[in-house]
Amino acid sequence: MVALTFKVVKHSFCRKNPLRPFEASAYSLLWLAEVVKPDDWAVYLGTRMEIVLNIILPVFGVLLLGYGAAWAGLFDAAANRGLSLFAFNFAIPLLLFRSMAHADLPEAMPWGFLASYYIGAFIVFGLGMGVGRLFSRRLDEWGVLGLSSAFSNVGMVGIPLVLTAFGDTAALPLFLLMSFHSLLLLPTATTVIEIGRGQKGALREIPWNALKGLVANPLVPALAAGFAFSLSGLAVPKPVDAIAAALGDAAGPCALFAMGGTLRQHRISGNRVEISALVTIKLLLHPLLVWVLGTWVFTMAPLWTHVAVVMAALPAGVTSYLFAQRYQACLPTAISTVFLSTLLSILSLSFLLYQFSLRYSSVISSLPEKP
Repeated sequence: MVALTFKVVKHSFCRKNPLRPFEASAYSLLWLAEVVKPDDWAVYLGTRMEIVLNIILPVFGVLLLGYGAAWAGLFDAAANRGLSLFAFNFAIPLLLFRSMAHADLPEAMPWGFLASYYIGAFIVFGLGMGVGRLFSRRLDEWGVLGLSSAFSNVGMVGIPLVLTAFGDTAALPLFLLMSFHSLLLLPTATTVIEIGRGQKGALREIPWNALKGLVANPLVPALAAGFAFSLSGLAVPKPVDAIAAALGDAAGPCALFAMGGTLRQHRISGNRVEISALVTIKLLLHPLLVWVLGTWVFTMAPLWTHVAVVMAALPAGVTSYLFAQRYQACLPTAISTVFLSTLLSILSLSFLLYQFSLRYSSVISSLPEKP
């Protein structure tokens, strides 16, 4: 299966293939259908379809509904912004607060778990910068491309997908990765960009700006409050818990619907070879590196490894587009990478969940919770 997957990827992005990325992927699937035996397809697709129907379709189906509503003119940019603000300022923070408050904390900080993810993240960040060098980009543009390769869409896609696939047992590893995600990757990208622009004074402000950004992010106080409840052993008051549960249930659908509306506002443009390289790094190399590190280098429970790999396999985060917009660097490439990686991640995430045998939530609950 690994060799076959490599052939598919190689065929899709072959220089002789004149088709566009979407058409190339569809053409490769037709080619795949010709070389795989019918009996193998029956077994493979039977299990995969269960995963797609139970986990992938509910998550990405909502995203596609948001895209369709925006395309039909039923959901304009102002409505999409309002929904996004509700999701990220209220629904998602309360969801994370409640999940963390009910989580069982590990006895010691799982440094191997964090290292397996972030060593892989910084490697692909460097590879993304290498793509920029290959295409003769400026140093400040390298920072945007590196961020596009390493920064996962945790808020809009990761939280609803991981909690849907793994259940509440995934709240703790999800929280730990989220705690360091922006803290490590965003200052790194900012440093590269500011060095590329020669703004030495701005470099001194990076730690302070990073701290202000974390405090201003509503997810951080929510996670911290939930962590405090879990650490103290205190129970969340029932009225507060009920409110958090009610609004938290709306977090996933609202975030995904808003993500779909956001994608509709943009188109694929820019150097397609460069975009294809960044998408390949994000969807294939990043999870592969995390899996190798989490399986062969560090020791942790299967659930924690699965969460780390799935988080690495998420599409590129909208934050990379926001950085590109703010600094006016690689803007078409950044938004195209977000758009294309989001669509293709439906296939890559389906494959991962199939490999992890995450067919039913009862399977997930039987896995160890602590590394």
